[in-house]
Amino acid sequence: MDDLRKKAKELLETKQVSVVIGYGNGTGDRVRAIFVQTPADTDKLLFDDRCLQNLTVYLSKSEVRKIGKPAVVVTLPGMRTILQLASEKQVMENDVVVLGISPTGTLLDLPNFKAISDYVASSNLDYTDAEMQKLDEILKLSLDERFQFWNEELSRCIKCYACRQACSLCYCSRCTVECNQPQWIAVPSHDLGDFEWHVMRAMHLAGRCINCGDCARACPLDIPINLINQLLAQEIFQDFGLRSGTSPEADYALSTFRPDDKEDFIR
Repeated sequence: MDDLRKKAKELLETKQVSVVIGYGNGTGDRVRAIFVQTPADTDKLLFDDRCLQNLTVYLSKSEVRKIGKPAVVVTLPGMRTILQLASEKQVMENDVVVLGISPTGTLLDLPNFKAISDYVASSNLDYTDAEMQKLDEILKLSLDERFQFWNEELSRCIKCYACRQACSLCYCSRCTVECNQPQWIAVPSHDLGDFEWHVMRAMHLAGRCINCGDCARACPLDIPINLINQLLAQEIFQDFGLRSGTSPEADYALSTFRPDDKEDFIR
């Protein structure tokens, strides 16, 4: 904690950054994102096991970009997001200072994208046992049972779009659901419209999602939206050998073609 505050204060005092995006006290025992712009306010920064939100979601916000160059506090999912954003030409190496936090809560020295890539490469990117158990339960279902499972889950959606707003990789200035000429996704919150919305979003995130879990945490109805992305990420790793958020120059699996691509995934 002291190292984080000291580093943030140094960055602001030397004007290396204009804002530090980190965690601070919220209401009750909650934490929230805070945007520190003065050295004196770095004392408000904190980090503990409540700090789960992927703060890289703010890097694409115009309000934040107007402030100036940011530093952002990130754990492993945030580091992977920055690499993924870099591979999509949304973040350049000199655009952001990364204040990486290890699983033990210590401040990491990550001066450039190579250092972040090396750290990610040395980390365990596998799903947890609990995540694997849930995915296995779904995969053991028949296709009809699986369709019924997702149809029941997604039918509870009220189309508040909290999942989209919480996602660091949903950075489009205008979402497909906001286009009405032509209108691709039905506006009302009904079974077909809800299903179309989540299938469309899942396909846009296939091979890009870094499994931070913010979409599911943001959902007011506790729909396990992240499971869809986890299943697709697993398929892409098995079929293409690619994992998102591991390199600032990695190809996006569904936007490239190679003559030697396997075709056994087409079924």
